[in-house]
Amino acid sequence: MSSVTLKGTPFPIKDDIPAVGMPGSDFTFVKKDLSEASLYDDFDGKVKVLIAVPSLDTGVCQMETRKFNEALSQREGVVGIVVSKDLPFAMNRFCEAEGIENVIIASDFRYSDFINEYNTEILRGPFKGLSARAVFVLDQENVIRYSELVPEIAHEPEYDAALKVVDELI
Repeated sequence: MSSVTLKGTPFPIKDDIPAVGMPGSDFTFVKKDLSEASLYDDFDGKVKVLIAVPSLDTGVCQMETRKFNEALSQREGVVGIVVSKDLPFAMNRFCEAEGIENVIIASDFRYSDFINEYNTEILRGPFKGLSARAVFVLDQENVIRYSELVPEIAHEPEYDAALKVVDELI
């Protein structure tokens, strides 16, 4: 079983996250208007950057969302999807206040599809039930081309590594 740390204390996650070369699983999420969308049905033919965060109510998650929003604004044929268990209202409120327009919010509160399919659920500790911080880049055929589980929840992901893969795919 995999784990992540929070300020150095280890906490298990559901299982190993999907590796590069594996098919990315479809998942259903709730959009800001409470309607639903799915990875396969709504983003077919695009490069997808899945940005899993514990909560947009934390500074590191907010910073990560801002950075991916900025970086992806300059790339065509790519969609960034920020996934958390936050309610869509809270996610949308943050994005509106910050001018976040180049990533889509994806609330996993209703079905937990993402954390179950990508094995990012934190199983114990203060963040139990939330997603660990992870980034996946899927190609146009939904094959995982980049997979990162950030070992320390309070740290940011390797932006340059993920964006390099995005650039190779577009």
